[in-house]
Amino acid sequence: MPRRASLSAWLALLAVSIFWGTTYLGIRISIETLPPAFVVCARFLLSGSILLAIARWKGAHLPRGRELWTACACGLLILGIGNAAAVYAEQIIPSGLASLFITISPFWLVGFEAMMGGEKLHPPTIGGMIVGFAGTALLLLPGTGGTVSHNTWLGFLIVETGVIGWTLGSLYQRRQPSKSHPIVTGAVQQLAAGILYIPVVLFVPEGPVIFSTRSTLALLYLVVFGSIVGYSAFIFAMDRLPISIVSVYPYFNAIVAMWLGWLFFREPFGPREWLAMGIIFLGVGIVKWQTSKKSAGH
Repeated sequence: MPRRASLSAWLALLAVSIFWGTTYLGIRISIETLPPAFVVCARFLLSGSILLAIARWKGAHLPRGRELWTACACGLLILGIGNAAAVYAEQIIPSGLASLFITISPFWLVGFEAMMGGEKLHPPTIGGMIVGFAGTALLLLPGTGGTVSHNTWLGFLIVETGVIGWTLGSLYQRRQPSKSHPIVTGAVQQLAAGILYIPVVLFVPEGPVIFSTRSTLALLYLVVFGSIVGYSAFIFAMDRLPISIVSVYPYFNAIVAMWLGWLFFREPFGPREWLAMGIIFLGVGIVKWQTSKKSAGH
């Protein structure tokens, strides 16, 4: 169960909302010359090792036994599948579009919550989910040219696979007792995800590793602000704020990511995308309103 909310928890959520919005641009730049698996592996090996070294130096409790295996399993779901999916998706779709696809994550959240014995789905909630998916469908339907890009569909499927992994890992982690500080748990998860991708880097051909200045700096940005700062803030916020509040971060992320994508790469974002975003946000708003209403009634 989450602990009592504090100012630090709200500041952590603010950090997640801003910094993770910038990581979509960081991912796009990093994979210009670096293979996706290498970016995932290097990012989380570095961030996880740094955070664990600091925790060890500070004398923090490190997870052991079942707690350790649980943290590793959640790391593989949340980061090894969830975050890595965004990296692979950005090979074929714009960073802003990838961030917009992730905004339907609350629909997966409430659906899996219901399946795990949490709040049941009610007709208004289902209606909100339908509205949100209608917004996503607008992005996937044929445009003025009469066709929709195969890459758009494939990117959507990759992103949603990642969202499912992220959601399942986050929900499972939230239900497990832990003696470790949430940031230490996050460090273990990052290191586990990095180790997972070592054999992928070594044995799966994805192209040469070329350390251009742009890609290297982008990778380092992901390590510091995406993982050490951003992911630690996410774990901290998840531990101390209601999940319904924490789950608002993808919408801020999408706005930041779409603006940066347009600013640096002139990624297309016209009336259709704005309309789709508005419809998705409306659907999410309905779901959140109904969830809050039902929770207040108990």
